[in-house]
Amino acid sequence: MHRLPLLQRLPVPGLGLFGLAAYPLLASLWAALGTLEQAAGWPLLFQQPQVVPALLRSVGTGLVATVLALGACAAIVGSAFGTPRWTRLQAGLAPLLAVPHAALAIGVLALLAPSGWVLRLLSPWATGWDTPPPWTTTQDPWGVGLVLVLACKEIPFLLWAASAHLDRSDVAPRLRRELQWATTLGYTPAQAWWRVGWPQLLPRMDAPLLAVLAYSLTVVDVAWIIGPTTPPTLAVLAWQWLQDADPATHAMGTAAAWLLGAALLVCAGLLKAGLHAALWRGRWSAGWDAGPLPRRRVPWDHWLWQGLLALYGAALLALALGSVVGVWPFPALLAESWSLDAWRSVWAQGDTLRTTAWLAAASSLAALLWSVAWMEWAPASWQQRLAPLWLVPLAMPALLWVMGLHHWLLDTGLDASATGLWLAHCLSVLPYTLLALQGPYRAVDPRLAQVAATLGHGQSAYLLQVKWPLLRVPLLAALAVGFAVSVAQYLPTLYVGAGRFTTVSTEAVAQASGGARALAASFAWLQWLLPWGIFAMAAWWGRSRSTLGRFRRPMALHTSRTPHAESSP
Repeated sequence: MHRLPLLQRLPVPGLGLFGLAAYPLLASLWAALGTLEQAAGWPLLFQQPQVVPALLRSVGTGLVATVLALGACAAIVGSAFGTPRWTRLQAGLAPLLAVPHAALAIGVLALLAPSGWVLRLLSPWATGWDTPPPWTTTQDPWGVGLVLVLACKEIPFLLWAASAHLDRSDVAPRLRRELQWATTLGYTPAQAWWRVGWPQLLPRMDAPLLAVLAYSLTVVDVAWIIGPTTPPTLAVLAWQWLQDADPATHAMGTAAAWLLGAALLVCAGLLKAGLHAALWRGRWSAGWDAGPLPRRRVPWDHWLWQGLLALYGAALLALALGSVVGVWPFPALLAESWSLDAWRSVWAQGDTLRTTAWLAAASSLAALLWSVAWMEWAPASWQQRLAPLWLVPLAMPALLWVMGLHHWLLDTGLDASATGLWLAHCLSVLPYTLLALQGPYRAVDPRLAQVAATLGHGQSAYLLQVKWPLLRVPLLAALAVGFAVSVAQYLPTLYVGAGRFTTVSTEAVAQASGGARALAASFAWLQWLLPWGIFAMAAWWGRSRSTLGRFRRPMALHTSRTPHAESSP
């Protein structure tokens, strides 16, 4: 009798939502932990002379790319926040976020290869070469090309994560006031940012920064396309061994994947400790003394953003031209013939396009619905304590995560099925959707619900007529981000799909590794075009007033006598 009120108070919707997402996540994690028992792979692993150099290259490229992306993000935000450039910068993030990692890698490869566009532009005037030089401008042993692609691709993601926090209605006005107060005390805008703004923003970037580090350290497709080859990174080595039919070689690949996981933990701890020490005990906590300002300040961070845009534009242009190139001898700048054969081949593979489209649409929509339901009906304490669980696909090495998911789907009979592949994409998309929605959801003024209740409206009316219309832009943006993440998935599609399903990402990587230049460029262009179309539609629907026709005018704005009505975000 005494337990009945407690049972009645249990958040039944929250329990259902938790089980719906936690069961496959925890089952996959448990299956991945089960592979640690393959002890036979560890002695074989350390007998391989490639392992230590491959591990060092993985750690070096991952850490350098992460630090460079974080530094560029901090400089750009510090310069643009609170200025008209901030709005223009946010508007320019969507096309950059829509470019998958593999597509950017193929575009940069077309630019920087010995027979690429850059050397073709320089050859007639500066070099006079008749044949491509024997230079390692790409797939270099130091991983410079890999670092370039990873850093340039992660800068927009970190800017997007920073924007989601800084644009909250409870953060932006307060931070702007604090920065103004700092300037009135005699600090320059740069000093004010490093003293006041950056120490507040950096702790909120832990989850995105961990995602960037985990991806950069364990990426397979980008390292396969533009990374070092003699030896490759440890992630590529592990992936090659995992695909081998020999049980001993497969066990060695499993051990290599776990070694990557251990390296990721160590690197994450070192990065966190280094940033903490620099932030609170080093120069940043004491301010950045830029010295006397020059008469005409050079906005180098502005040029950094412009350079990033130029690189993306040049890579996409190289992909567009490369997809229609026919006979193209070196050092001719333009091809002798142009052909649409690659696009005809792409069009003939209609199943690939349809699979990509339905997987991205279904997984992003499912992740969005679950995220909205979780933030609405799960208790706030659950959301705070269980947040690390939903980030497991981001924090784990991709190989370990996909391997555990594959083993679990094998046990359930969903391996190599459309349902299993959809579930794999949903779990990969879910963390990004939650990261996109957490800030805007927390920024909604809770007094709006109280106003709606005092006007006699229930929870459903408040959600449909006030809260969700106010959040339509973040909701559409989260849907577009999820769509882009699904389109870019390579390892889950290849591993869980067991080769029965092909997407534009798997085809782009396969054609790039096989040397089919025009086909690789065509599929890479589609990798960008499909998410860009969704981002464009989301931006149009978010700005169009006609899309609100299905909703009535928000109740909190019906009367000017309503208290706190002007505080709506």
